[in-house]
Amino acid sequence: MTVRRTARSGAAGFGFRPEESEHHFVVTVPAGNREDVTFAEHLRLDPEGSGAANGGGGGAAAGSGMANGGGTAGAWFPGADPAGVRLRAVLSRARWNAIADEARVEFNRRLRKEGRPAGRWRTGGNPLARLLGKELTLLAWAVEDADPALIPAAIRNWLGLAPEERWWLFTMTAAATGHALHGRNRGWRKAVRFALTENPVEAAAAPRPAASDVFSLSAPEESRPRPPRRKGGARRGGAGAGKGGGGERSGSPVSMHAAASSPLAAQGGGGEPPGRGGAGKGGD
Repeated sequence: MTVRRTARSGAAGFGFRPEESEHHFVVTVPAGNREDVTFAEHLRLDPEGSGAANGGGGGAAAGSGMANGGGTAGAWFPGADPAGVRLRAVLSRARWNAIADEARVEFNRRLRKEGRPAGRWRTGGNPLARLLGKELTLLAWAVEDADPALIPAAIRNWLGLAPEERWWLFTMTAAATGHALHGRNRGWRKAVRFALTENPVEAAAAPRPAASDVFSLSAPEESRPRPPRRKGGARRGGAGAGKGGGGERSGSPVSMHAAASSPLAAQGGGGEPPGRGGAGKGGD
């Protein structure tokens, strides 16, 4: 199997490593500027090594064949299994050019964060790791039939989604309308287009909160709301304190300690002078 990879990490295209998972996506960019760009999902690799020639015009030609219902589209290197290929989207070259750079920047930012090499779009087959392929296909579905003037809004809304949200939307859409041709402009596919192109976005969106902020269960002390004070609570407390003896005679530890330490309690006569109370006489 001949796989075009970077020598440093063994990754191909945008984060695809066959030794980690054979499931991946392939974006085939033809050499001709007027030919359509195809998006194919590859579920596995062919152990026999059959498939189209690597890269170049062969991959683009195969992409055109699959779009018409035949051929081995997206077989970007010997080893791609035609039986495990699903054509997901077909974009005109103009629409592909409108989203290609934004997708490349987004994917490379995350790949570098994980310590993996960056990728770039080449003529021919461009493999992507499974999850990145799902995200890119979702964006392709959003713009495939959209007004070209709304494509920038679709890109901003797509960037505003968390990766997990993009994966979920892809899964729901692919379940019923995931074929490039038969599912076009139907059901979830149409809903994705409306959601990403017609949802209003601000030119400068607020930064997304960090995960630690989203899942924080306790607010800082100074920002934590204080419970409302009960009406009349202070007066009732004050009245209890003002009645003093009544509250303290009820046997609270504080009042008992205060009574035991007072001079009158030491004399034992409940406040009578020495010699008159029973405690004084008992002492004699």
